[in-house]
Amino acid sequence: MKAYLPAIFCAIAIFILSVVNIGVQLPDVGVSPDKIGHLLAYGVLAWLFFSGLEKDGQFSKSSGNWTTIGVSLYGMFLEFVQWAFFPLRYFEVWDMVANITGACLSLIFFRSFINKT
Repeated sequence: MKAYLPAIFCAIAIFILSVVNIGVQLPDVGVSPDKIGHLLAYGVLAWLFFSGLEKDGQFSKSSGNWTTIGVSLYGMFLEFVQWAFFPLRYFEVWDMVANITGACLSLIFFRSFINKT
């Protein structure tokens, strides 16, 4: 459990940032700082979970793939939460694409540089 605390805190921070009203909704202009932020946030979240798995000796091709799916689903879930419960926040498909891309890139980099599975 201790190995996963950074990932859990990161997931909580992402949740808070996803639901808080920042007062400004950035326009959707394709690749924007907002999308890069999504990519980085979910890439870091996935990396922290991969690191926890590695510390526990549980990282494998399968666990990495399932973790990537879980992080991606979390990002999709939060987009629906924003749409359903927070009227000043918006549902954006491109945010979900950036979330999934960040998680997938994190897995590729983790496998390439840390764990050669």
